[in-house]
Amino acid sequence: MSDIREESLRKHYEWKGKIEVSPRTNASTREALSLAYTPGVAEPCLAIQKDPSLSYELTRRWNTVAVITDGSAVLGLGDIGPEAGMPVMEGKCLLFKEFGGVDAVPLCVRSKDPDEFVRTVELLLGSFGGVNLEDISAPRCFEIERRLQEVSDIPIFHDDQHGTAVVVAAGVLNALRVVGKRLEDAEAAICGAGAAGVAIGRMLHALGIRDVVYCDRDGILYPGMSGLDPERSRLLDWTNRAGKRGGLAEAVAGADLFVGVSAAGVLKPEMVRSMRDGAIVFAMANPTPEILPEEAKAAGAAVIGTGRSDYPNQVNNVLAFPGIFRGALDARAKRITEGMQVAAAYALASVVPAEELSADRILPDAFDPRVCPAVAQAVAQAWRTENAVHA
Repeated sequence: MSDIREESLRKHYEWKGKIEVSPRTNASTREALSLAYTPGVAEPCLAIQKDPSLSYELTRRWNTVAVITDGSAVLGLGDIGPEAGMPVMEGKCLLFKEFGGVDAVPLCVRSKDPDEFVRTVELLLGSFGGVNLEDISAPRCFEIERRLQEVSDIPIFHDDQHGTAVVVAAGVLNALRVVGKRLEDAEAAICGAGAAGVAIGRMLHALGIRDVVYCDRDGILYPGMSGLDPERSRLLDWTNRAGKRGGLAEAVAGADLFVGVSAAGVLKPEMVRSMRDGAIVFAMANPTPEILPEEAKAAGAAVIGTGRSDYPNQVNNVLAFPGIFRGALDARAKRITEGMQVAAAYALASVVPAEELSADRILPDAFDPRVCPAVAQAVAQAWRTENAVHA
């Protein structure tokens, strides 16, 4: 790991940035200059003035998203600031292009004030076909996303929430097939009620998981619990139907599925043993998971996923967000709905054929060329179907 980090730093000095602007035409002759710029450029400007939607036809807006952060929760490094977050934002833009063919622009905002952040992004919406919010700390990220969705006419997507949730959901769909269980019979325990944990629970609920119990540093979330912020309070509208109380051990006991987006080592082998037969464990804390896969397997877990690339079943957001945005842009969607995310999860799960499913293969490889097209097609079709219904 230290060798990779040292080599990465050296390469970043060498690269001096991972993305750059590349022209789609040229200005190498007087005629070419006149067509691409003045005086010819006046005509597309006037056309867009009359009909702003033509900005999708006459500029690159149709294929461009903004990757925006305030640097407050960067890749496990915490609140390191907007400038320090830029290498991650550039990396995200690289993944958009490599895996989805989507042009992406990194933007780092020097403010943690939700009002300032929302207004800044709102003023820039006319430049892009979509916005990917990245590495913004909870609970501010919930408010920021919600408020931007209210004022935006293009998709607003917080990948730390919804991208993670889509990949987890796809993995859960296939893991349940491996252990021979049905969605409607499964119970889940989620450790961590931050951005990713909240979105994962909502996605599992949308899929049909019958009950979800949340546990965070204060213990199991239960009705009437004091000290909850509004976002965690809303979770209790549809979670913990049995009114469980206690800590993680009580949350996990009798569960079919554990999802960890919390801290290293919090899930103990005896907790795994307390789960139902055919237990599914997604321990995704990085770099050290809530329980190491070998320990979870020894304790009886049937299927195990992590956020790491050195174990099977890596839950990697690159399996979701390029295809989700590709589909949303292709359909010229105004938002990315829950239905589109569910469609993405099923499409991603379907990339692994039934005959190839196993405890060590519930998700496709990140470099599988079938992933992005499958997800994009499902997302675009879901938007068109929903839009036709509501038209």
